[in-house]
Amino acid sequence: MRPLRLRTRVTAGFAAGALLISAAMAVLSYDLTRRTLLDSRERTAVRTAYFDATVVQAGLAADGDPGEVLRALDTGASRRVAVRRAETWYLRNADNGITQAIPVALREQVAAGQPSRQIVSTDSGAALVIGVPLPDGSQFYVIDSLQELGRTLSVLGLILTLVAVGTTACGAALGTYLARRALRPLASVADAARTITAGDLTTRLDPAAAPDLERLTSSFNGMVDQLAERLERDRRFAADVSHELRSPLQTLAAATSVLARRRDQLDDRSAQAVGLVVEEVGRFQALVTDLLELSQGDQQPARAPVDVADLARRACLDRGLSPTIVTDAAGADRVWHVDERRFAQVLANLLDNAERHGGGPVAVTVGGDDTLAVLDVDDEGPGVPPADRDSIFGRFVRGRGANARGDSNGTGLGLALVAQHVGAHGGRVSVIDRPGGGARFRVELPRESA
Repeated sequence: MRPLRLRTRVTAGFAAGALLISAAMAVLSYDLTRRTLLDSRERTAVRTAYFDATVVQAGLAADGDPGEVLRALDTGASRRVAVRRAETWYLRNADNGITQAIPVALREQVAAGQPSRQIVSTDSGAALVIGVPLPDGSQFYVIDSLQELGRTLSVLGLILTLVAVGTTACGAALGTYLARRALRPLASVADAARTITAGDLTTRLDPAAAPDLERLTSSFNGMVDQLAERLERDRRFAADVSHELRSPLQTLAAATSVLARRRDQLDDRSAQAVGLVVEEVGRFQALVTDLLELSQGDQQPARAPVDVADLARRACLDRGLSPTIVTDAAGADRVWHVDERRFAQVLANLLDNAERHGGGPVAVTVGGDDTLAVLDVDDEGPGVPPADRDSIFGRFVRGRGANARGDSNGTGLGLALVAQHVGAHGGRVSVIDRPGGGARFRVELPRESA
């Protein structure tokens, strides 16, 4: 399972913390409020019940009718009263389940002379039952409905839930904001690293932009400085070595060309040896030329409008290939703003690679859309294994796929030059399987770069 991003984890942590705190506060607030309201309601109900019991006691002592005495009480709409006298129930109105709502245990306690109260569940909701023993042996009962209190608690619970949800959302928003703000310096580091990877070694981080990351900024800038210095040393070394080699190579090539012209005057073994020397000198010259080209790869391309399809046809003619293999997709813009010399080398190296390792090129297609310019070079070889599709664009790399696709007469720098030139134009080169077999080398340039 792929781990969550740091920003997501920070946001989730803030949201979880806010939810935990708000939920705990909501539960505690609800419980405290419920207890307070219920205790207050019970005290009020008990005081009222004792007052009503005094009125009922006085009425019964005057030989009043229990029903009339009960109807004289001001009970409102939420209270029901009853008197039990000599096993007989007397009510203010119809029973409607009032007597059944009074628990038997509570009746026994009141009959024994002990005042009692208990919260019960009735058909109309929760109610508080209060029993008061009277001096003449009668029992006075009040059933006080708690519906209003229940509705109040329901509203309170809903409000607390909404507050908890809102607090959680605020916590998530705060976490997102703080994570974005805290990770902004790291994002700038990532952007700088991406720019450097693309070849711009002048990119540096501003130490004043993130004082807390001053050590990271200094280390990063120092690393880039050392990398730039090392690459510059390598470039100068390659350029110097290549320049120093060109003169003796030219002399050696001239000498071998003289020997090659007189090969028919030599015996077979000597003629074969001369052929090998000529071939290796030519390969050495190509290697030196490629090294010089690589050493100059940091220069900006000289862009100009170029008909890429026409450039590809000329590259095919130079190699004795049929220009009919070059096609341009319907509606595609074949005029790109590129460095003609570099892009001619890109085409030449891709065609040579197909010729040397892929059984020859079978199609060159210029296409793309409004956002991307695409050039495909197809061959009919064995293809490139997925494990080698990134490494074959490295310098002096001959992966399993390269060895399987043909001989090893190349310099090992052709595809590296392709990747370097395409990268200098802001694009990328890749290799995929060609439908029907073989490899498809694809060059992609953003339209604003092409």
